[in-house]
Amino acid sequence: MFGINGLFYIPQYISKANEDELIKYIDQQLWRTNLSRQTQHYGYVYDYRAKRIDSSMCLGELPSWLRSIAIQLHDDGLIPDIPNQAIINEYQPGQGIADHIDCTPCFGDVVISLSLAAPVVMDLKHDGRSIPILLEPRSLLVFQNEARYQWTHGIGRRKYDIINGVSLKRERRLSITFRKVIIAPSSNF
Repeated sequence: MFGINGLFYIPQYISKANEDELIKYIDQQLWRTNLSRQTQHYGYVYDYRAKRIDSSMCLGELPSWLRSIAIQLHDDGLIPDIPNQAIINEYQPGQGIADHIDCTPCFGDVVISLSLAAPVVMDLKHDGRSIPILLEPRSLLVFQNEARYQWTHGIGRRKYDIINGVSLKRERRLSITFRKVIIAPSSNF
């Protein structure tokens, strides 16, 4: 999709009622405030600064309201293993996330992001190319193959996005990123 091998965009992956229920659950949880945006970690905490994850960072199983989505993603054939980690990001107008590739030694071959609440433009970049993608509420973005390992993705820190010449004012957006954590075997030295 969008000329990127391994990128899949699925609009309306969940219903509006399901989205409303997820937002309600999310808003009842505690936020981490150690980044420029608020986050919630489930399954495992990811260390953004060290770019690593290990067994000591395990928080336990995903809560049922996230596990049911993780199982559905697997059952729908979108990911080979049921995700055991989810990160929720909250983006207020003017907030974003730097261009990045999700940690390759930390996570499996498929990364999936579910967008909630408001639309936003995500930019995918590789070899001097930049492709803006409008992520609508309730949509799913699946990264695998080249999209997972060769293209960066990020959200610019701005209060408006421009899509097809039309200005779109940003509002609060939530994303849930589902991944399978890879724990390297410990050495016995």
